[in-house]
Amino acid sequence: MIQGANNNTSRVFSGVPMDNLTIRKAGTTRIHDIDYGNLGFGNYFSDHIFVVDYANGAWGTPRIEPYAPMSLEPTNCTLHYGQTIFEGMKAFRSNKGGINLFRPYMNAKRMNNSAERVCIPTIDEELFVDGIRELIKTDHEWIPRERGHSLYIRPLSFGMDNFLGVRASHEYRFLVVTSPVASYYAEGVNPVRIKVDKEHVRAVRGGLGAAKTAANYAASLLAGTLAKKEGFAQVLFLDGIDRTFVEEVGTMNIMFLIGDELITPALEQGSILPGITRDSVLRLTRDWGMTVSERPLSIDDVLQAHRDGTLKEAFGTGTAAVISPVGELVYNDETFVINDGLIGPVAQKLYDTITGIQYGEIDDVYGWNDHITL
Repeated sequence: MIQGANNNTSRVFSGVPMDNLTIRKAGTTRIHDIDYGNLGFGNYFSDHIFVVDYANGAWGTPRIEPYAPMSLEPTNCTLHYGQTIFEGMKAFRSNKGGINLFRPYMNAKRMNNSAERVCIPTIDEELFVDGIRELIKTDHEWIPRERGHSLYIRPLSFGMDNFLGVRASHEYRFLVVTSPVASYYAEGVNPVRIKVDKEHVRAVRGGLGAAKTAANYAASLLAGTLAKKEGFAQVLFLDGIDRTFVEEVGTMNIMFLIGDELITPALEQGSILPGITRDSVLRLTRDWGMTVSERPLSIDDVLQAHRDGTLKEAFGTGTAAVISPVGELVYNDETFVINDGLIGPVAQKLYDTITGIQYGEIDDVYGWNDHITL
């Protein structure tokens, strides 16, 4: 039976009984070591993790246990061949009491799409979400109370076999780590400087761009590192074939308001991550009556729109930053200042609306929040 949690209903997901969830509490808490006035992003980790292991063709018994180092052999297959996927999501203290998870089933679905791409067994969506709920209940005191802060949630799945030779692992581990965080960018919701990179490629069609895999992000590190040395917050990648069409920023989807049309690259290209915040923005702006297009957009068209005065706003969308306005684009050493370097009205409205829903300040008419009552 579940230890330390209420359990009034028998729940079995894909053969995995949540009734058998075990909760082993940490002997001491590390929460008092946290500087909540200087959180940064991803620097601190809560007391417990949620874990399920896969062996003999099935996911085993779920458990919550103390956060601690894991033992891996030097020949662990993931260390050599990168068979690992992850997700990023957040929990918020609701203004109405309790905790809100923002659209967790979309994360579960996307993680399974990533799993299929790199031959990792999928995990039942209910097990994914319910395990996170139980972990949040266990470590709810770690959730920051300051507006704009949240508890970042990192589901992770990776191969556990030990071998040298290229094949899919037979055993896997799914785990969830949580981390109290402030804003992802030091600029917060203030506009950032973005370098348009025409040299490095993040992803190509048929590759891993649409999957949230370690390799996907590893491919972006060099370009991002070089850009930060030049004073940029991030890189805007172009397509991997012609280096002509905008794709996404290293950590965000990208959108441009040109004239009265909000444009973002289409997911059908297969090299762009299907962001949950991206989907939320598209739903909101369409409901607001805006003209919204998911289609190819060349960097030349973006810069021409800037020259003729029709590029009104540009902003990134993602779980970590929510909405990140772009104040400057730099391409071929030429700087293009957008909206006088200020956040635009559409980006501001989107940020206020999405965060308002997440914190329970605005009615959740879309049913996006998964509410946890403590």
